Amino acid sequence: MDKLSVTLCGVPLDNPVIPASGTFGYGYEFADYFDLDCLGSISVKGTTPEARYGNDLPRIAEAPSGVINSVGLQNPGVHAVIEEEWPKLTACFHKPIMVNVSGFSVHDYEEVCSAFDSVESVGWIELNISCPNVKHGGMAFGTSPKAAAEVVRAARRATKKPLITKLSPNVTDIAEMAKACENEGSDGISLINTLMAMRINLKTKKPILKNKTGGLSGPAIFPVALRCVWQVYEAVSIPIVGMGGVSTAEDVIEMMLAGATAVEIGAANLLSPYACPDIINQLPSVMNQYGIRSLKECIGGAHGE
Repeated sequence: MDKLSVTLCGVPLDNPVIPASGTFGYGYEFADYFDLDCLGSISVKGTTPEARYGNDLPRIAEAPSGVINSVGLQNPGVHAVIEEEWPKLTACFHKPIMVNVSGFSVHDYEEVCSAFDSVESVGWIELNISCPNVKHGGMAFGTSPKAAAEVVRAARRATKKPLITKLSPNVTDIAEMAKACENEGSDGISLINTLMAMRINLKTKKPILKNKTGGLSGPAIFPVALRCVWQVYEAVSIPIVGMGGVSTAEDVIEMMLAGATAVEIGAANLLSPYACPDIINQLPSVMNQYGIRSLKECIGGAHGE
């Protein structure tokens, strides 16, 4: 439906709804529930150069209006993803795919970006410099403008694909981070990743997560995410993918009014496999309710006088 269509970094999307990395596996797991081609795109599970088991269990804790995870980038490594997971996904999803890339050094990011550069169905590379659940990497790059710029610069050398840098809210000035990434060649910004959080078991009097802390996602963080999207929209001239607690069609439109071109759905997928198609199906009626003719006209619509 044209009224739902948007363009992200030069790549057209039928609608702006994208399942977020880490909450949708490699996509094909959901093909038994609905036709994946109804989605705008899919951001697949975070990929590193080598296989990772992830953090020790337990690595999930419940929280009011959300969930805390400390999965730690579990994945089979970039070559296994391309050779084994990718054919399964492209057999049931026929649109450009967003690849989420992470690492523990600048070279890691460069290596994975280079590997995906020749994969035709990759529409964008989501450069994850904001994972709070791994040591010596991940979020360490996303808390310093200088370090973030270094990663983006290396990734830009490694690929011609559109780069979308995923930022952490766990910083003093997220707009400054976004500008540093834009200056080094990032084609877009996605935000926010999870907020650092923890829970303590009253019986054992110890942290519930083996890693002690993890990333909070779900409706609890939506207002924070909205604020970050708003601030970054006013600071950069590149497109924004908004995420963080989005669970309804109304949330999608609110994110777009704050400045997002596309919107990723994360924790909602853990509650229902139908979260994304349900939101897409609800968008036209919600748009009619608020007199919105096209989602394109919503992007940044809340800014200005």
